[in-house]
Amino acid sequence: MTLTRRLLLYAVGLLIGGGLAWWSFGERLTNAAWTPRERIKLRVAATLVRGTPETLAGLQARGLDLDAVRRAIPRSEVLLPRTRRSGDSLFYTLRTPMDPDTLTLEVQVFEDHRRDSTATLVRVH
Repeated sequence: MTLTRRLLLYAVGLLIGGGLAWWSFGERLTNAAWTPRERIKLRVAATLVRGTPETLAGLQARGLDLDAVRRAIPRSEVLLPRTRRSGDSLFYTLRTPMDPDTLTLEVQVFEDHRRDSTATLVRVH
């Protein structure tokens, strides 16, 4: 078998394999939504529905509400080294760019999302 034929067969196999992968995985094949940081952002953005009274008052003092914070989470940076575990809860720290400045959010979620799937905004710096 000549080198040209080998390269041609390799290219055909690469195209067929790429097409099957795209058909199987679609958009997940080209985005980074499978990484831990992206999974955390997806979970928090989808489930952030409440905050502590102190946190909500701090947001109102800045002219923000919980919905504005939730919309900004996809642009956030998850600080994984600052993640802490307490009992059955996980506390994630996210650095979120908002209009005038950058906020550091601490969000509490339950480790077992089947028990309670909501996230709570615990602290804003």
